[in-house]
Amino acid sequence: MSKEQFFDIGVNLTHPSFVKDLDTVIEEALEVGVNRMCVTGSDLEESISAYQLAFSLSDILISTAGIHPHQAKEFSQNYFSEIKDLLKKENVKAIGETGLDFYRNFSTEEQQKKSFEMHIETSIELQKPLFLHVRNAHSTFMEMLEPVKEKLPKTVVHCFTGTEDELMDYIEMDFYIGITGWICDERRGVHLKELINLIPKDKIMIETDAPYLIPRVSQLKNSQRNEPKFLPHVAKEVAQNSKETKESLISSMYMNSLSFFDLD
Repeated sequence: MSKEQFFDIGVNLTHPSFVKDLDTVIEEALEVGVNRMCVTGSDLEESISAYQLAFSLSDILISTAGIHPHQAKEFSQNYFSEIKDLLKKENVKAIGETGLDFYRNFSTEEQQKKSFEMHIETSIELQKPLFLHVRNAHSTFMEMLEPVKEKLPKTVVHCFTGTEDELMDYIEMDFYIGITGWICDERRGVHLKELINLIPKDKIMIETDAPYLIPRVSQLKNSQRNEPKFLPHVAKEVAQNSKETKESLISSMYMNSLSFFDLD
């Protein structure tokens, strides 16, 4: 067992690709020190599955419940009331994945904004952490969040891949920042290496977003899907671009994650 401890703050363990070997996936993650994981919910069905999975392995897993912007067209008051019921469960530790995605627009911008607004209101009402997604929608995203800045609970911009200006806006809002294997991608993620030292030490966390975003490192070039056991590769890349020692940074990222999800 690795002495280092890692917390994968965003992993899609309910994805069909994990159905046949989920026990092995979790076991292999534990072997490399990934001893806590948050299973992401992106619609009602997935949020229920994530909760059930987290409940069955409550010493290792927690979950989120929410409606991804891609699924915002599913939003209705009745639909969301079931999401709210899930948020009262002990192992459901954050609201999301929610936010805005104007890149794909699988749901219209208006549908996304309506759904996101209800998630924001609920997070303030319940003071439950917000787990956010944003792509090609930064200005609208900020317009919706800035007016309620003082009321917001702890908030993370998960899978951050944005610009320095966007990062500084999130830091100004006191948001946590989730870094994925995108930072290992020499084609698209190089700019992230230069931004690591701008993220406050008490606000940085890491995630795989598995089965997506396999870290582009030589050891994993034949891998068909991302897995939580690959999180140490993300941690290593973050540490290599940080002024902090690797040991100090890994400890901070783990403790930040416990704190964010109110597990400490």
